[in-house]
Amino acid sequence: MNDLLSCLPEELEALLLSVGEPKYRAKQMFPQLHRGLSPDEMTNIGKATREKLSAVASYHLPKVRRKLVSALDGTVKYLFELSDGHCVESVVMTYNHGRTICISSQVGCRMGCKFCASTIGGKVRDLLPGEMLGQIIAAQKDLSERISNVVMMGIGEPLDNYDNVVKFLTLVSHPDGLNIGYRHISLSTCGVVSGIYKLAELNLPLTLSISLHAADDDTRSSIMPVNKRWGVDELLTACKDYYGVTGRRLSFEYTLISGKNDTTAQAVHLANVLNRHLRTRNSTMPIHVNLIPVNEVTETGFVHSSPEAVSAFAKTLEKHGIRATVRRTLGSDINASCGQLRREDNDGRPSSS
Repeated sequence: MNDLLSCLPEELEALLLSVGEPKYRAKQMFPQLHRGLSPDEMTNIGKATREKLSAVASYHLPKVRRKLVSALDGTVKYLFELSDGHCVESVVMTYNHGRTICISSQVGCRMGCKFCASTIGGKVRDLLPGEMLGQIIAAQKDLSERISNVVMMGIGEPLDNYDNVVKFLTLVSHPDGLNIGYRHISLSTCGVVSGIYKLAELNLPLTLSISLHAADDDTRSSIMPVNKRWGVDELLTACKDYYGVTGRRLSFEYTLISGKNDTTAQAVHLANVLNRHLRTRNSTMPIHVNLIPVNEVTETGFVHSSPEAVSAFAKTLEKHGIRATVRRTLGSDINASCGQLRREDNDGRPSSS
């Protein structure tokens, strides 16, 4: 069965032609699909058309399995159930510039980062483009509010699901759909270097975020297995090359773990490594590090750094010419970091009922 929400307009035209319907119906249907209407809910296509489509295609929006709303700042966390019963998480945050949604790109994750709840049960499967898009549509319908920014930093590694993610980016930015421009989209990777180079070839004006978390190979490999495949030097070379092709700044995510990667000496080393790789005579690449106190997950045993250690780390980076900010904690009363709600719900597996 074709997934209607994963169809580009030209694919929807071809699908309609295959069942004997005129392709102009795609122009009628595409915007409505992206507003969350199934073919059965569309008043401008007939019963015969709906029946033909139902034989070859399906339309599924994620269902809200659980919803938590922060009493502190209004952050909303969803556990969405997909058509096969598996679950993913999305988080909607409110800022002065509008609402931002953090979406998932896979059911589970195979990257194995030691501090992350999303990867504990491993990877189950990739999400289709329409399943990523559906998280935004379902959240908008539930909130009756427009979402204007997208962060691909939920469950899964986007560059491990490269083809589906790229198609999602085309769909979510389409002017007849949600029309969320690339400049309002951030994509986070744990360091899949091959994917970074492929993404650079597309030269999309999105923001690429690198989950770095350590500046030396021994420390980074101990918490991020991907580093055994692509070490720090190779990753930062890819970042410099990406900037050279796209001209788009990258941001670096750095999760601070007490006793693991949060000393001032490690901050100095981080600054030196970033400056050495990214600020050469041929590059004026701006560097920004986003510091994130680790979310304490029972299974990892990691403890977040003290406020004093976080402040000292940030000041040390600034002293060495690296812009650093400490991420504002949103939804702290509902465990808003991705992966934790799914773990509480039997790893988001299909229910037996």
